[in-house]
Amino acid sequence: MTVVLVHGNPETDAVWDPLTAALRRDDVVRLSPPGFGTPPPDGWTATPEAYRRWLVDQLEKIGHPVDLVGHDWGGAHVINLVMTRPDLVRTWSTDSIGMFDPGYTWHGLARVWQTPGSGEAAAAQLTHPDAERRIAYLSSIGVPSDIAMVLAPGCADISGDVMLALYRHATQPALAALGDNLPAARQRPGLVLLPTADNALGDEETRRRCADRAGATVTTLPGLGHWWMLQQPALAAATLSRFWSSAPSAAGRRQGTSAPAGAGT
Repeated sequence: MTVVLVHGNPETDAVWDPLTAALRRDDVVRLSPPGFGTPPPDGWTATPEAYRRWLVDQLEKIGHPVDLVGHDWGGAHVINLVMTRPDLVRTWSTDSIGMFDPGYTWHGLARVWQTPGSGEAAAAQLTHPDAERRIAYLSSIGVPSDIAMVLAPGCADISGDVMLALYRHATQPALAALGDNLPAARQRPGLVLLPTADNALGDEETRRRCADRAGATVTTLPGLGHWWMLQQPALAAATLSRFWSSAPSAAGRRQGTSAPAGAGT
């Protein structure tokens, strides 16, 4: 069964290096959303819907249901896909389901990126050609120094324009409206990872409320923050592996796996 990892912002697929090593598997595929480590196609709109369609296309190319894992914005793309195309996954896992709750409030840095002028200035620092400037910016927004060193090289491959467009398309109530469809995610086994020291993706109550609506299991990662896959990759690998082992086989779920009536691709 193929494992597919989808990262968020400000990241490239290097954020998964330690977890991939800890999984000790040869069937792990890492996908970089357009503008975040891979160039966006001409005319890219950077809407949540555009990213959903992109992820649908990537999974259709794989050609069989996968164990899909998303972090940060990647986790939001996972939820957006599973609500409409559950046939493409065997299981799904995310740390960012709370973004779909009506009570979710964007964190302070996201609100900067959503603000014309201030957002452009911040994006210029994040993607600056000088690596030391990128590290300094990441540190200034609260990224721990060891994690900033991991993220900074890839930030040069992030499109500031795409990043700003995505956040601005997702001002509330945009994601909350998409969250009306969370119960559709119940069609496949789901896991919500809840790192207790991560305050960017909603409070614990918000995340648990969304997990309940989506029929997902919640697993806490005590003391870990937003980049739990870098902080404790062995723990993350063991947590995900246990979840995958408990899920029905793809063959056992093959019946009735067509897309819901009216779902787009």
